[in-house]
Amino acid sequence: MNCYFERNLKHLTMIYGYIRVSTDRQTVENQRFEINQFCERQILVVDKWIEEVISGSKNVRERQLGKLLKKMKPGDVLICSELSRLGRNLLMIMGVLNECMNRDIQVWTIKDNYRLGSDINSKVLAFAFGLSAEIERNLISQRTKEALARKRAEGVILGRPKGSKSSRTKLTGQEKKILELLDKKVSYSAIGRLLNVHRLTVSSFVKNQLEETSS
Repeated sequence: MNCYFERNLKHLTMIYGYIRVSTDRQTVENQRFEINQFCERQILVVDKWIEEVISGSKNVRERQLGKLLKKMKPGDVLICSELSRLGRNLLMIMGVLNECMNRDIQVWTIKDNYRLGSDINSKVLAFAFGLSAEIERNLISQRTKEALARKRAEGVILGRPKGSKSSRTKLTGQEKKILELLDKKVSYSAIGRLLNVHRLTVSSFVKNQLEETSS
């Protein structure tokens, strides 16, 4: 066993094998085989398997992965076949990796050959991940601001006209965040959970507030 694994196994609590496929027509067996082969070479044993059939674009909190991350402890290892199993876009993957790095959870991938732990190389990567995620968030925010500015330039009235009946709701003031989430293809149900409201409240707000301002 190489020195990296010997060093980190001293503090190892649990090894989790994570498998994700997007549709039930795909098979989990290839990913399981890859992880098992890897563990055999490193003389490791997966303590618990987590498998799910769900799109990588789904918010991490809606996936089994999110539940797993909540209960993982410092020193635990998450093994998956490749980084793309963690999420479909860069921001989501970076978010998962950054959380793991901050909590001293190790992430090992087989095809990408990433070993993200507590060593100096991982800390450098963690900084890069955090910076990349921040840049992506800023880009999303900038695109939202540009879209709103374009609508104003086109004469679209944003907000409630003077003298009209107040349309303030639980989501008033959350327009920017909702637009950002919709731009990332987040569902009404997921937005509702994030903002602590029912999905119908989100649907109604989008229809009556956001869509009216752009009509």
